[in-house]
Amino acid sequence: MTRRHLFQTALALIAAHPLAKAAAAAAQPPARGKMPVLFIGHGSPMNALRDTPFTRHLAQLGRELPRPRAILVVSAHWAAEQPMLSATAQPETIYDFGGFPQALYQVRYPSPGQPALARQLARSLPNAAVDGQRGLDHGAWTVLHHLYPQADIPVLQLAMPTRIRMDGHVALATGLRALRNEGVLVLASGNIVHNLRLATDAPDTPVYDWAQTFDGMAAAALLQRDMPILLAQDKAQHPLWRMAHPSIEHYLPLLYALGASTEADKISFPFQGFEEATLSMRSVRFG
Repeated sequence: MTRRHLFQTALALIAAHPLAKAAAAAAQPPARGKMPVLFIGHGSPMNALRDTPFTRHLAQLGRELPRPRAILVVSAHWAAEQPMLSATAQPETIYDFGGFPQALYQVRYPSPGQPALARQLARSLPNAAVDGQRGLDHGAWTVLHHLYPQADIPVLQLAMPTRIRMDGHVALATGLRALRNEGVLVLASGNIVHNLRLATDAPDTPVYDWAQTFDGMAAAALLQRDMPILLAQDKAQHPLWRMAHPSIEHYLPLLYALGASTEADKISFPFQGFEEATLSMRSVRFG
């Protein structure tokens, strides 16, 4: 190998080092203007490996969005007694699932963290604290793997507190609005319909009528910012809610996207569709 090739190889190795990636990300100029807010229906962890209309829409979104200075993820897969901010300098990829092909456990998303921003947010959000060990759960990295495949943008997560009402999640999320003017992308990850008890991967299985109905109801309510519907305050709809969400954790991230947005934000749906007959893969963009 020539001296020139040795030098180029050394530069490539340095650039690939996590600390170098963090420094490069920090050197990026902040996004101009106000960042949008996203809600992504993440579905199965296998989407990290798939090439589908859903994953291609994520890649397209990543190309269309202003480049964020950092990304704050609210995932269905992290809840805690109080709001928690991940303050890990180099968060690990968490495989918080079982029974999937080995190839899925080989996927890494080695983005840098943003401890300073985590500590800043913990001081501003009520009753919040930091977690210096937390990595990225699959609600975060399986989506980011397609949105920003270079993994060169700092990522932190916010844990949803478990002991507050649905409207309390919206109120908490209003504390994230200022981040949008600082070049931070607020990314919520869950599913508007999520019933794994009735899910099936059998080919050509039609989507359940109740799942379609709930998904359409939620979409219409979002466009109208109809909070009684979005906060499940209409008792006539409770049987439909119980079908769509036997447990509520995959719906709650939508409330964080809603709270981080304002009435001035245009609402659009970059993707609509279902997986496994019961998982709404609808994406929502605010702004």
